[in-house]
Amino acid sequence: MSWRDLDEGDIRVRPSRKGSRPRTKERPAHADAIIAMVIGVDRGRYTCLVPKGALGKKEPERVVTAMKAREIGRTRVVVGDDVALVGDLAGGPDALARIVRIEERRSVLRRTADDTDPFERIIVANADQLVIVTALADPEPRPRMVDRCLVAAYDADLVPLLALTKADLVDPSPFLSQYTPLEVEHVVTSRRDGEVVGVEDLRERLAGRVSVLVGHSGVGKSTLVNALVPGALRAVGVVNDTTGRGRHTSTNAVALRLPDDADGWVIDTPGIRSFGLAHIDVDHIIDHFPDLAAGTDNCPRGCTHDEEECALDAWVEDGHAGPSGRSRLDSLRRLLSSRSSTDDHY
Repeated sequence: MSWRDLDEGDIRVRPSRKGSRPRTKERPAHADAIIAMVIGVDRGRYTCLVPKGALGKKEPERVVTAMKAREIGRTRVVVGDDVALVGDLAGGPDALARIVRIEERRSVLRRTADDTDPFERIIVANADQLVIVTALADPEPRPRMVDRCLVAAYDADLVPLLALTKADLVDPSPFLSQYTPLEVEHVVTSRRDGEVVGVEDLRERLAGRVSVLVGHSGVGKSTLVNALVPGALRAVGVVNDTTGRGRHTSTNAVALRLPDDADGWVIDTPGIRSFGLAHIDVDHIIDHFPDLAAGTDNCPRGCTHDEEECALDAWVEDGHAGPSGRSRLDSLRRLLSSRSSTDDHY
């Protein structure tokens, strides 16, 4: 018989007497995986810092490049994540480890592309403090963006800190007066003879914390990072004279350790042009105003707290929120209105 006359019916298969072994969906536990911190993400490769002693008592910390293992699936790994590593942990230029697990996140800073986008984008994980960087001039400050960042900080349970740059061009007092009722901490920096004045005050507030810097392009984030971490060499851009906007100089987030045993980390992020808040829970924001939160008990169901039926007005008028209650309520409502306002946040 010629091979041309054969078909599938002529194939003879000898099945195993024990039968074929069924496939399993169980994945290995990787109990011996090493926990490391993600300090950089670039095109599917993750730069991870393995702490001192993780590979042995005398082993120093080392930087390892890793990729996601199949069991991670579509879960996004971001800067600040604590991840479990297996594989080649030598840390050499040709070594490549695998991320097999993402440890539980202590905090997550999120945003959406706009206020109608249902998909959240995680910016960083496990941060303690959100540093909102804004220039007092060149480019002009955008209070709506600052308000949105404050809302995102409250939602993520991060400590907000205002970092105002270019105070050598404009007096910061009028801008800061808008945020006095919110009791938000702030630092002010300026440029003098090519040096950043006020950076030491900022460094003290970053010590012992993981802080993420967020702001428009051109506000001076990379300049601050270079002053805080000598040798960081973050690219610094200029502001367009026509549009008044800065150019994107940082293209990806990166975590940098503060020097001089400050025991802190600063995460520089690319400049943002929008900060959508479609994912924000209003009640979570009000929880950060304990002097006002109790006043919402008598609010009607679904109250957005900026309507005539809102019980907060009576709460403030009765003096339950203290002498600054009215200004605090006005500031809270300004933050809540920023969730649905498109003015001045691009």
